Amino acid sequence: MTQLAGKTRPTRARDAGVTLIEMMVVLVMISVVAAIIVPNVIGRPDEARASVAQTDLRSIASALELYRLDNRTYPTTSQGLAALVAQPVSPPVPRNWAQGGYLTTLPQDPWGNAYVYQSPGVVGAFDLMSLGADGTAGGQGTASDISLDGRQAAVQSR
Repeated sequence: MTQLAGKTRPTRARDAGVTLIEMMVVLVMISVVAAIIVPNVIGRPDEARASVAQTDLRSIASALELYRLDNRTYPTTSQGLAALVAQPVSPPVPRNWAQGGYLTTLPQDPWGNAYVYQSPGVVGAFDLMSLGADGTAGGQGTASDISLDGRQAAVQSR
């Protein structure tokens, strides 16, 4: 402490700042942690997209089930998934269509393509799918289709 005209003022300690060595140690530690974490997070975008597509398919399937409960039938293939957002005007026109719809917007798959809907489906009451990264039917790996049929949706909702 220094004294000036009867007032005391604290002096700065020499070790109040951060030294260059301390900064370098912290930067090295951050770099090591980043080198461990980043490859694990960045290396899986395709798995994350597939997971998002599966979640979207389940949400759309739930909206289709609500539509069926209200109207005793699923939207036709020609009405498509748009029937979940806006009331269809093509036959069969739903009599008990929910005010506000069953979805606020129709999602696109994580690759920017529309989900494919068919009713009746090949196996179940409907087929619902994402065409994968390549946007075409079939494929392998990240380009493979991700699908959900009406039977799978009914089992998952129970």
